[in-house]
Amino acid sequence: MNIQQLEYIIAVDNYRHFSKAAEASFVTQPTLSMMIQKLEDELGVKIFDRTQLPIQTTEIGHRIIDQARIAVAQVNQIKEIIQEEKGIVKGVFRLGIIPTVSPYLIPDLVHVHSEGNNDVNIVISELPTHQILSALNNGSLDGGILATPLNDTNVVERPLYYERFFAYVSPQEKTLFAKTSLDENDLNAAKLWLLDEVHCFRTQILHLCNLKKKRKSSSIFSYEGGTIDTLIDIVDKSEGLTVIPEMAMLKLNEAQKKNVRPFKNTTPVREISLITRKEYLREKLLKIVGDEVQSIVPKSLLDTALKKYVVPL
Repeated sequence: MNIQQLEYIIAVDNYRHFSKAAEASFVTQPTLSMMIQKLEDELGVKIFDRTQLPIQTTEIGHRIIDQARIAVAQVNQIKEIIQEEKGIVKGVFRLGIIPTVSPYLIPDLVHVHSEGNNDVNIVISELPTHQILSALNNGSLDGGILATPLNDTNVVERPLYYERFFAYVSPQEKTLFAKTSLDENDLNAAKLWLLDEVHCFRTQILHLCNLKKKRKSSSIFSYEGGTIDTLIDIVDKSEGLTVIPEMAMLKLNEAQKKNVRPFKNTTPVREISLITRKEYLREKLLKIVGDEVQSIVPKSLLDTALKKYVVPL
């Protein structure tokens, strides 16, 4: 067994096609097939079911490939650690960002990073939290930017900024709209538009208005697969209210800003962190990514005193 063979089975699992996997691996298909066959013979198991199209990974093959991803990532990391020790910070950093953060970070992050004087290539994927954690575990991502704390012993969290929550109220909600600030009872009194179940942002809002155990409440409306910007549009064109993060306010026009209300007697906040596996050791590269993110958010979001107001996930 060697690293090259592990890279080949990962490629086939990714592409579910021997020819495409060979092309991506810069080898001929016969060479790739022969190396995988030798690995299967050595292990005494079938990693792939070749009778199906597209190629399917066997049950034991899934377990082998999951471990192969970790092994390949760790071998590559050894090389990268040596480079950093020599003062060379370069390579690819595969980053997952949750959908309730990505619209407000990605455009400026891409710009700032492209202007930076470094040889780090950041490859960004927009994914929900559970998929980021899964991808970190199998080695297909190096890091994630998402809401914390996760209380997950398998990852290291590096807080980047603290973002307040605000209510966004339709002018049609005349009683609420007339108020200068809202409390949790106000959230429960009107139609509350939320993202669907896969978003941790939804969970925090349910905690905020004490509705964690009342998800089927008739006052809660979910927009399946939606975005915060879509919820804002819904409130603009219909009725009810939603809750938005502070960064979303940067995209509001002057008329929309009049619909924003702070919360009374509380300062609900979400913590946004850069997370990695515990085993990830490229601290200089992580500092580059973290510094770039912190350079593009408003300075008020860097106040660590806000940590005590973080709403649970």
